[in-house]
Amino acid sequence: MDGLLYRKAYFTEDVVMKKIVINVFCLLGVFWVIGFALFAERINAYEIDDETVVDAVIALTGGRNRIAEAVKILEQGKAKHLFISGVGKKISWKDIKNTQNIKIDNDDNITIGYQAQNTIGNAEETINWLRSNKINSIRLVTSNYHVERSLAEFRLRDKNLKIIPHPVYSDKVNKKWWRSWHTFLLIFEEYNKFICVYLRSVF
Repeated sequence: MDGLLYRKAYFTEDVVMKKIVINVFCLLGVFWVIGFALFAERINAYEIDDETVVDAVIALTGGRNRIAEAVKILEQGKAKHLFISGVGKKISWKDIKNTQNIKIDNDDNITIGYQAQNTIGNAEETINWLRSNKINSIRLVTSNYHVERSLAEFRLRDKNLKIIPHPVYSDKVNKKWWRSWHTFLLIFEEYNKFICVYLRSVF
């Protein structure tokens, strides 16, 4: 009899635990969906600060028009230096200018970083360059969907660095993401990566 009561109690406790686990996962799922919707809306609604002058403009490779936009900012006098992070080891500045049809009067203040292979590497490579050059304010140029994760990685390494995000939009990334499977997958992947960075910053 005692054994039967014990089994019933164990069974009841097991059912309760399973319900709790299911409820927790459902709640996390709801939060994920809400967060995804907010993330997708935010990356298409940035207000770009076109006026503030900073010490350096930073271009992260990997997306269309990022470097060209960064050069434009430098030419407009909104930054004193340009650092391009994540360039392939065999690619020169001349190669970049030719392939992207970039025209610039003076490229003496342009530095290329060859170490980074991903966003974490971008942040580490850039922060090291900033510290060695005693730079305290930057304009961060990257694709709009990549802004939040990039900011999170940079702020993980230097909370005092003044960062002005400068998103670059591409015609290939549909603002109505729910109508484009390609765009949905892109934002889906980026959002999950951003969550991982955020959790790293919290824990």
